[in-house]
Amino acid sequence: MSVADHIQVATFAILLSYAGSPSASGAEEAPRPNVVLILVDDLGWQDVGCYDVDEPCPFETPNIDRLASRGTLFRQAYSPAPTCAPSRAAILSGTHPARAQKTHVVGGAPPAPHVAASPLISPWYSGRMPLSDVTIAEALKPHGYTTGHVGKWHVAINHNAFPQPADQGFDFTRADRGATVPQRPHRLTDFATADENDPYRLDEDGFPFDQNTEDALTFLRTHKAEPFFLYHATWLVHTPIHTRSEALLRKYCEKMNVPFPTEPDEWLLEGQRNPYYGAMVEMLDHYVGEVISYLDETEDPRRPGHTLAENTYVIFTSDNGGMERVPGEEITDNRPLDKGKINAKEGGVRVPLIVRGPGIPAGAVSDAMVNGLDFYPTILEWTSAERPASQRLDGVSLAPYLAADPADRPVIREADGVPRETMVWHFPHSSMQSTIRIGGEKLIRNWNEALLPGQEGLDLFELYDERGNRVDIEEARDLAAERPELAAAMNAELQRRLDEMNASPPYLNPQAPRAGANRKKVCRPLDHGRDGNVVWATFEERGADVVQVDLLYTNNGGERYEEWYRLPARLDGERAEATLPDGTTHYVFNFIDENRYLVSYPEMAPERRRPAPPSARAFAVADESR
Repeated sequence: MSVADHIQVATFAILLSYAGSPSASGAEEAPRPNVVLILVDDLGWQDVGCYDVDEPCPFETPNIDRLASRGTLFRQAYSPAPTCAPSRAAILSGTHPARAQKTHVVGGAPPAPHVAASPLISPWYSGRMPLSDVTIAEALKPHGYTTGHVGKWHVAINHNAFPQPADQGFDFTRADRGATVPQRPHRLTDFATADENDPYRLDEDGFPFDQNTEDALTFLRTHKAEPFFLYHATWLVHTPIHTRSEALLRKYCEKMNVPFPTEPDEWLLEGQRNPYYGAMVEMLDHYVGEVISYLDETEDPRRPGHTLAENTYVIFTSDNGGMERVPGEEITDNRPLDKGKINAKEGGVRVPLIVRGPGIPAGAVSDAMVNGLDFYPTILEWTSAERPASQRLDGVSLAPYLAADPADRPVIREADGVPRETMVWHFPHSSMQSTIRIGGEKLIRNWNEALLPGQEGLDLFELYDERGNRVDIEEARDLAAERPELAAAMNAELQRRLDEMNASPPYLNPQAPRAGANRKKVCRPLDHGRDGNVVWATFEERGADVVQVDLLYTNNGGERYEEWYRLPARLDGERAEATLPDGTTHYVFNFIDENRYLVSYPEMAPERRRPAPPSARAFAVADESR
């Protein structure tokens, strides 16, 4: 079924109900609107029925499809990053991951190679969203909003590490995993039943009870009489891939024409043929339907005679593209998009996005290029809340665009008034990519090649032509060799934007033979010491100039959630020094030379072989005090 076919489920009665409401006609001034942001975990662009492209989606999502029929569906919506934590932090703070130095999951450790032979080393990146960032919740509270978070957080170094939602403006927070708690002893056992004592008891529709959804409904029931902002971060459809509904699992085995599984630890059929995942997507749809139905059916205490839905904006999206596979498990397929989560190609960053709310025409489909960074300024405009004076918002408000006639919507403009045509991603980890899209063309800088002598490392794709017609959203035809001038120009613009955000690029690993001949020219650390709070290190240059020295330090070395920070050291010839922040327990020097090689002093163990936390190898302040 095509997108148009799905959208046609909108009925004339729905259109009349929105067009004829007092809030739409202006006969009655509505109070400040509510906002519900539903952020799904790892839901792919092709995992929802109303996003069918080329081949029908095998997953049944009637509630999400219905939501699309009552609002605007964006075909070219993107996440701020190809992984979870940076996207979540960017959405909540409005700050681009590259600018925030929050570009991947976890973080907050001294740079070290992934494995000893890795030619590149990821740069330092923050373990969390800083407390100084004003979140959407904090921006809304002065305007009388009650703010709630339910589900996943993960914008700190660990799910349970500081800061938590209550530390960043949320009045109500619950993180129960609900129906996604793994089954024991494995996923072909421990299915939910109708027994009233079963914590996952099946409801009348046969779906397992989900505490995560119940927490969202509890917040809505408790705070419906006041303006509210609910950040509903579902744990679905992240790994582990499993379902507590045996009936749903059997349903998708039959629908996909695959045998009922007998081996619980693997699923190796490629494509959208994983029945566990199909069941998970339909469970997600059911739970989203419960939240939307509550808004649709519940009278608004602030506007008797009207439902909550009439004065509530709903944003439905995913934190990144679909996770196509993990070892031993084929999960889904983002085709026609290439790759998936943890990759900056389209399958890793293009996401479903549906927006519904007062004044937003029903049944619209948009090809505008938008991003999760746009949610923050959009919500501020919907709620008439002020922008934080000290915070740079990297997105733009979509409110005027969403409120306009779909047949004559305005151009989306950047903060400086220029029509939006450019979007940038920076992911110097794992796949090691930085990406820019300008109009219909997209350039990928592959750092694994770009940092090596004599290699450009550039891929160029034409996603759409000048009229917006689809050309190569598969990113199957690399045009860099055919159009070198365009590739060079886009690469220069990408670098300009990365520089403006002070983005941190990866380093070369001098221990890796594949990192090139210049690795033999790196400096050699000689000595170090401390005088009060000033620490110093000397080194010998051996053919390449040291151009930058960073101090990496932690104030909780050896603790459970050990977290490291970075500050520049002062460079004077072959000596570097820095002032330790109060409370520092351990520190490390990083020497970066003119060829981008990184020498760590002391040397840090590779991530995969790290037998102990970084503090075990670092210089310890306490030791030097003796």
